[in-house]
Amino acid sequence: NRSHDQRMYKRARTKATDGHICDSISEAIIDNWLTEHGINHQRDVPYPSTNHKADWAIKNGAVFIEYFGLAKDSPRYDRSVLEKKRLCKNHQIQLIEIYPEDLYPKSVLEEKLIF
Repeated sequence: NRSHDQRMYKRARTKATDGHICDSISEAIIDNWLTEHGINHQRDVPYPSTNHKADWAIKNGAVFIEYFGLAKDSPRYDRSVLEKKRLCKNHQIQLIEIYPEDLYPKSVLEEKLIF
């Protein structure tokens, strides 16, 4: 768990078991979970009409998965989160939002990612 006094800003680029490069250990955990459960996924998929990229896309781009690991840590980051939510709504893309509390101390990825 992160406390308000111990924010995690440093990226730790990590390789997932399927070879995808992830920006953090948390992202690698999610990517590995997708692989282990046979969910075909792509990394760093562009949002329509912007420079934003989704962490993952599944179901031929109909669903984006985002790990919002720094939510509530930075106003700039939070604006980006809101923009991504707006883009998904406007382009009828389902967005699955994953936050640190969905991974730590106990993972609830099964609840979030099983359809």
